[in-house]
Amino acid sequence: MEYIATFFTHSGAVKYKRYLGNLGVPVELFPVPRRLSSDCGIAAQFCTNLRLESLITGDVHRLFKVDLAGERLVYSADNR
Repeated sequence: MEYIATFFTHSGAVKYKRYLGNLGVPVELFPVPRRLSSDCGIAAQFCTNLRLESLITGDVHRLFKVDLAGERLVYSADNR
């Protein structure tokens, strides 16, 4: 499954990339698409079959699942 994560800070995005890398998940950091918004402007895009719970850290602001219909919000720190 493909995901896009947004973050509260730039350093949070870098820490998250390292976190997923340690799990063996390749990650690409890129500017957040305007339609998804973000506090820091950096997003991470990756593909994995890991459980959703293992993809959520304190640095993640929002997590979107990507499919043919577009991006679907699957986690938001605003709703914790």
